[in-house]
Amino acid sequence: MAAPSETERLLGRGPSYGSTEPPGVAEEEELRRRLKYFFMSPCDKYRARGRRPVKLGLQLAKILLVTVQLILFGLSNQMVVTFKEENTIAFKHLFLKDYVDGAEDSYAVYTQQDLYERMFYAVEKYLAVPNETIGRYAYVHGGNHSALLLCQQYYRKGRIDPANDTFNIDPKIVTDCLGVDPEDPQPLSPELDRSYKNFTLKFHKLINVTIQFKLKAINIQTIINNEIPDCYTFTITITFDNKAHSGRVKIHLDNRADIKECKDPSVFGRGDNSFRLFFDVVVILVCSLSFILCARSIIRGLLLQHEFSRFFQRRYNQSVCLSDRMEFLNGWYILLVISDVLTVLGTIMKIGIESKNFAGYDVCSILLGTSTLLVWVGVIRYLTFFQKYNILIVTLRVALPNVIRFCCCVAVIYLGYCFCGWIVLGPYHVKFRSLSMVSECLFSLLNGDDMFVTFAEMQQHSYLVWLFSQVYLYTFISLFIYMVLSLFIALITGSYETIKHQCEGEPPVSQLHTYIAQCKDSPKSGKYRRDSTASCSIFCCCERAPLQDNALLVN
Repeated sequence: MAAPSETERLLGRGPSYGSTEPPGVAEEEELRRRLKYFFMSPCDKYRARGRRPVKLGLQLAKILLVTVQLILFGLSNQMVVTFKEENTIAFKHLFLKDYVDGAEDSYAVYTQQDLYERMFYAVEKYLAVPNETIGRYAYVHGGNHSALLLCQQYYRKGRIDPANDTFNIDPKIVTDCLGVDPEDPQPLSPELDRSYKNFTLKFHKLINVTIQFKLKAINIQTIINNEIPDCYTFTITITFDNKAHSGRVKIHLDNRADIKECKDPSVFGRGDNSFRLFFDVVVILVCSLSFILCARSIIRGLLLQHEFSRFFQRRYNQSVCLSDRMEFLNGWYILLVISDVLTVLGTIMKIGIESKNFAGYDVCSILLGTSTLLVWVGVIRYLTFFQKYNILIVTLRVALPNVIRFCCCVAVIYLGYCFCGWIVLGPYHVKFRSLSMVSECLFSLLNGDDMFVTFAEMQQHSYLVWLFSQVYLYTFISLFIYMVLSLFIALITGSYETIKHQCEGEPPVSQLHTYIAQCKDSPKSGKYRRDSTASCSIFCCCERAPLQDNALLVN
């Protein structure tokens, strides 16, 4: 084998040309150089070895692709949501007698006659759907069951006598149903040939009455987005709720939509989804490549950490502290890996939705929305290489532990106010009826919202409770707005001032970076290269100054 040339000896990984250093010192210098290269920015890595920042370019392309994909899916999902909501409103006006928009909470009946009228009204309007509705709907026959089921649920045995303050109830629930069909090609048997108007309700032990049926419809507005129209099956359930037995029967209508592919669709000049499918495949490929590159960087970091820890233990008989070992685990890469996984899963579900094999819009929206959020947050990593932007990121990182500890202490007080408000003010204030509503109300007060309304809506049936509510609300607002929020802001402000002074003076350097700083080789020195080729990258500025050894960076 030919002896290495002088250039190869100068740029090689072994001891430098003419060096008299022992192998151990050369090995340590090589390790320092590798550590310094690991913590360089993408542009400095390009200057050091001539490797183009593939991950940087890939992340920029991924941001564009994922954002465009999210917008396209959002527009399609918006039409689905709009179609379902508008049909739900139409069903309420069709099947609920005297219904007014926005009256869901107050829509109820109080007499037996009104309950019968609204129950029979819904059934009659269902039978008249083909002749009266503006929209194009079709009945769905239940196979072994009738197309419409009119059911009542009641206690098997119930006798209530308020005059004598006595009652006798068997809590077992009995369900009694009557089927109604819009068209009967064959006559019904005598035992089933009953009119729905003879359906008698057992009011003294009635729990609820339900009317359930299905209607079919087609959403043709999707052709605007060059998509094949969807076929919908709406399952409508009208419930007359009497479980409280308070004399007020609440009425509400629920609509559940099932989406499937239409049979033999025919849209002239429309409905070609090949471009969308190709675009989704490109997104999957780009995210898969990003996942591989980021996972490889994480593995390389862990291997380098293990090598550095073993060398440090062998050379200096010291163990590397946990904070220095965590420097090798790049949290930004973990963030990008999670976003890639979510994007691939969401894109697969999106392909299933557009091919009408899957209808989980909500799950797909959560996956794509979360992945897009993480992708955009991952851009912050590249801003940390600029000192002006990096100080803000470092402030958040330094303040985060104190903020978490502070929030844990505050959460104890907050939960105490939640439980106290729920049990004391719940019967007298609509905003304190449940724990979730109490938490939402207190969080609004914490941000200075709805203060007067919260005070004004407090009922004054009990002077003692009203007086307690005043003390409760005043102490909560004073404590959290004037003290808790001020301390919260002070924590972040204090961290910012600390980081700012450190950047103006000599920043504290960890043991790891002190060890790396002993390597004085700049990225342009040529000692990092494994070959002699070098050219300017379109992603980097070739004339940028070398990386400062003591710069405060978040990798």
